[in-house]
This record gives sequence, C-alpha cells and structure tokens, in this order.
Amino acid sequence: MDALAGLLEGPRARGAFLMCSLLDPPWSLRVQDQAPLTVLAMIRGHGWVSTESGPPRQVGAGDVVIFRGPQPYTVSDDPATEPQIIVQPGQVTTKPDGEILCETLTLGVRQWGTDPSGEALMVTGTYESAGAVSTRLLRALPQVAVLPRGDLDSRLLDLLVDEATRDRPAQSAVLDRLLDLLLIAALRAWFDRDDAPAWYHAYSDPLVGKALRLLQHNPAHPWTVVALADAVGMSRAALARRFTELVGEPPMTFLTEWRLSLAADLLAETDSTVEAIARQVGYGSAFALSTAFKRHFGLSPRDHRQGRGAALSSSA
Repeated sequence: MDALAGLLEGPRARGAFLMCSLLDPPWSLRVQDQAPLTVLAMIRGHGWVSTESGPPRQVGAGDVVIFRGPQPYTVSDDPATEPQIIVQPGQVTTKPDGEILCETLTLGVRQWGTDPSGEALMVTGTYESAGAVSTRLLRALPQVAVLPRGDLDSRLLDLLVDEATRDRPAQSAVLDRLLDLLLIAALRAWFDRDDAPAWYHAYSDPLVGKALRLLQHNPAHPWTVVALADAVGMSRAALARRFTELVGEPPMTFLTEWRLSLAADLLAETDSTVEAIARQVGYGSAFALSTAFKRHFGLSPRDHRQGRGAALSSSA
C-alpha cells in the first residue's frame, strides 16, 4: 500500500454527486458544499477557479482541478463575474438571495446549466465523505491543484462524459468507479510533480520506503525503532534520521497516526468492538486506543462511530 492507495482504502465513492454543467457567459458558481474532495474536468471552453487564499487560476479544455474542502471556492467565466449561483451542502443550488434553482436549471440526465449547447462544459464529481485513512493525503494537497491537459489520459474524460448522460441500470456504480479512476489519475499526475510533499517521494527510497510499507502493512506488530531498523537493515540512529528527513516525522509518530487513522475508518465502516479494533491496529486494549484516539482527534471512538467525527478529514 502506498500513499495514493491509502486515500482509497477508506470509503470509496458511493453514490457520489456527478454532474455535467453547460453554461454560457457570463457565469459564476460559488461552491460552498463543504465536501472534502471534488474533481472538476473542463471539457469544453475555459474558466477560472478562485479561492479566498490565492489568486485566480485559469483552466482550459482538458484541464482537471482537484479541490480540497471544506473551504469554499468559485468557478467562473471571468474572475470579475459576481457569483450568480450558490452550491450549498447537499448539492442544493440557489441564487445569492436563497431562491432554489435545482429544477429551473435541469437540462436532462445529470445535466444542468443555462444552455444545452453552452460554451462551457464541465464535469464535476464530488466525494461527499472521506475516510480518516485519507487524512494524511488530504492534508498534503493544496486547496486547489490544477492538472493541465496532457497530464492525464483524455480517454478517461471522454468516457466519463459519455457515461454521465446515460440512464441505465447500475449507472451510479459505473460513475463511482469512473470518478475513482479520474481521481487516481489526477493524484498520480500531481504527486509526480516536483511540488509534491517530501514524504511522498520517500516511498521510492529503498530503505525508508520499505520501512513505510512494513508499518502500513503490519500496524498491529509491536514495532519499535530498533525492530524496524533491523527489518530494513539499518542502524537505529540512521533509520530515525533518514526517515524523519524524508517523511517529515519520526517513524513512531508516523505509526501512531496510521494506527489511529485505521481505527477511525474501522469504527465508521464496521461493527467491530472497540476492543477488537484496538487489537487490529496495534493497541493493547480498548482503553489504550480510546485514550490515544481522543488525544489525537479530540473526541472518543464512540462519538466518532455515532457520526460526530465527520470533520476528522478536515481538522485532524
């Protein structure tokens, strides 16, 4: 398992929101749906993406944008165009004054906008939730990552647009898998760039990469820095120094976060007892896991399981 696989080891897209938007200028969408992750592909025309923390960035046909939530962002034909449509939580669309627009702008199966032959065509796929295992990767992403045309296989975009407008049995499952594929391709492209976080490249280091995989594949093992160093053929001091340099944190700190992220996912996705989950991720008892979990996330395993941990992916 590597960093990208870790993102999708949590809840994969299940009934993810996916929509084709067809718009004629002037147009501007203010998105404040609080989703943890959104993928937008500009299929035709061009636009601008803006956030409160950086300058506007232009996107053209074939470009793909990853938005890391829950901060809002704006997509428009021009940075100067005032928002005309607000996308609220639950993908409810309104005018700035609150008037509901969902039915008014419907153009067909998963198609929405101001004109069926609009100058701009975008496909947006929104992940409504993210597993806690993905926290490390989400934190490593900028609020907006723009992948230019050519960094991804355009056939994925063609297939997604084609399938998005179909209405066939199990179509939502097909679209979920296509959205996952597009996300993986976009993440690969972005993380292969020089501006990827330093720890990502640690996976290609023959010794530290092996150490990372040992920790991830065997979280229940009673790891110590000495045991890990022996397993990869390094001295304790050399491993600790090189691991910290490449990953950005010491081996045991990495392991603790990995164990707790796995526990959060298991609490949300299974009916296993806290005791069983504790053993599975390397804690000796439910009490030990609960203490570490609350210290790290600020809430108990029980509260997380009951749905009060929805913000883990954005606040941890």
